[in-house]
Amino acid sequence: MVTRLKRFDPIIWIPVALLGAFALGVIAVWRGEHVNAAWFVIAAVCLYLIMYRFYSKFIAEKVLGMDDSRATPAEKLNNGRDFVPLDRRVVYGHHFAAIAGAGPLVGPILAAQFGYLPGILWIMIGVVLAGAVQDMIILFASVRRDGKSLGQMAREEIGPIGGAAALIAVFVIMIILIAVLALVFVNATKNSPWSVFAIACTIPIAIGLGYYLRNIRPGKVIEGSLIAVGLLFVAIWLGGVIRDTSFGQVFNLSPTAVVWAVIIYGFVAAVLPIWVLLAPRDYLSSFMKIGTILLLALGVLLVLPATQMPALTKFASTGLGPVFAGGVFPFAFIFIACGAVSGFHSLVASGTTPKMIRKESDIRLVGYGGMLMESFVAVMAMIAAIVLIPGEYFSITIPALKTAANAAKVVSGLGFPVTADQLNTLAKNVGEVTIVSRSGGAPTLAVGMASIFSRLLGGSALMSMWYHFAIMFEALFILTTIDAGTRVARFMLQDTIGNVYKPFARTSWMPSVLIASAVVCLGWGYLLYQGVVVDPLGGINSLFPLFGTTNQLLAGVALIVATTILLKMGRLRYIWVTAVPAAWLLVVTLTAAWEKAFDPSLRIGFFAHANAIESGKLTIVNPAANIFNDRLDGTLAIILGALVLIVLADAIYRWARILTTPEREPVREAPVVESQLVA
Repeated sequence: MVTRLKRFDPIIWIPVALLGAFALGVIAVWRGEHVNAAWFVIAAVCLYLIMYRFYSKFIAEKVLGMDDSRATPAEKLNNGRDFVPLDRRVVYGHHFAAIAGAGPLVGPILAAQFGYLPGILWIMIGVVLAGAVQDMIILFASVRRDGKSLGQMAREEIGPIGGAAALIAVFVIMIILIAVLALVFVNATKNSPWSVFAIACTIPIAIGLGYYLRNIRPGKVIEGSLIAVGLLFVAIWLGGVIRDTSFGQVFNLSPTAVVWAVIIYGFVAAVLPIWVLLAPRDYLSSFMKIGTILLLALGVLLVLPATQMPALTKFASTGLGPVFAGGVFPFAFIFIACGAVSGFHSLVASGTTPKMIRKESDIRLVGYGGMLMESFVAVMAMIAAIVLIPGEYFSITIPALKTAANAAKVVSGLGFPVTADQLNTLAKNVGEVTIVSRSGGAPTLAVGMASIFSRLLGGSALMSMWYHFAIMFEALFILTTIDAGTRVARFMLQDTIGNVYKPFARTSWMPSVLIASAVVCLGWGYLLYQGVVVDPLGGINSLFPLFGTTNQLLAGVALIVATTILLKMGRLRYIWVTAVPAAWLLVVTLTAAWEKAFDPSLRIGFFAHANAIESGKLTIVNPAANIFNDRLDGTLAIILGALVLIVLADAIYRWARILTTPEREPVREAPVVESQLVA
């Protein structure tokens, strides 16, 4: 049967390849007045299908040699808590929900200031050659090593010096990333009873789904999913009903209340058995995420909106963009992370996910396929931004514009005409007092999504509902990354301390579980509390500018580790698969770290900005706090860049030894155990 189907491969894949190439060509070379956004959807879908069918299969079979006869750690170490073999659909849902946080939504929105071309090409090409490759290979490596974390694999495969540098860098970056995501979640849900109610409902629904699939109807994934998804949509509808009632005000949480709620939730999700809350909630969330994105893609194909943003704006060459300063290189590749390649994914791929994989063949769908879906999210986010009138896009996204009249004057002066009446009408349509300077990317995305959805269904009368639905949708995206990230950081800390005190590395030992979870939550929770409650310039707010750079530095570390593992496996002829994207990412991120620290421009360089404030050349509110934060950010950029260079230097030394020593260095894979599970 399989052989017969393969005969039809050319009939299926040649038209897909030709259609994708044509659509990509339209995007890349068309310079007419507008490009229809449908071409972006077609190009992405065709490219992803081709690369999943051929490139991911090549990596799985030739580069990695996946073997379903080997028992995975989920089978060997099944303890009913962290190591639990689950259906690949559930694992895919968890993995996608865990990696698809704010990054694929916000990054493309901000990078749209350069025009659509740099961002869309990086999203599509970056994911198939770098991002999905990283996720898949790190997941494979962790599965072969009984679910060990990225930092621990670096220590064992590269060496003690590079491994120690990697452990420190990875853990520090992880705490910063979780705190940044938590800050975005707080900003998206504070004083929003609809969002808080709907998100709160996902917790008992997920617990019920986990219990249903484990104890009542084992294996009935589709049946349980239909029930849970139905309840989820009821919760979303109820959120809109109760938001203006006295009961709804119970869920109208202040920023401080949201901070404490998310810290407590992160701790509980990290401690409970993974099948109870984390896996089913993430799986359930993925239905809403993927369903909304596919509905948005359908809307684009039916409505056929034209792009309003040009392929390249003047900011692509000047580097003086009003949303953020810096040129296309390196900053377009920094701000667009999760949609193309993201270091955070390597932590999930070596954290929670490898402990649930039933068969090695599932790694291809979960690792490569999950990342392709996230990239599609980024494509849709880019479309949502570029179908807006540029004047509206910049008025929403540029920070510190005080009023609609001020925004109209400033943005029109940049060459993107817009009027105060336009901005006031848009705000009224989405049910807000103002949409001016709602910076950060999330509101811009929500306006773009609402614009497309309202043209598909309901018109301007339902624009407000679609806008608030999009805001809640974004918040749900982010929370699933926070809970998984906290659990992953717990595993990393257990692995690290386990090098000194071995019992601490046992994920089933409750004292270790509770202590590590508490330390992680206190780490990112402290930064979050300081930034939201204590000092609007301090805490995680001061570290926010490092988010993109540190995330991509982490991806560089992951690909260095992957390259080392391939060399030790005797796959020298295939190391270009990881070495080429690793080299690109290291050049991009180290350049960005250097520029953020030392660039003389006050809008880019941390030290230049601090010196200008200190010398009196720049007048700013609370100068002492700003000087401290700038110098802290600059110092951290240097330290993290140096740690990555140490990892690289130690890895190069290891590579040289591998290539010049006749005997093959042993890979640190766990002993082979024959699987007893039927695929």
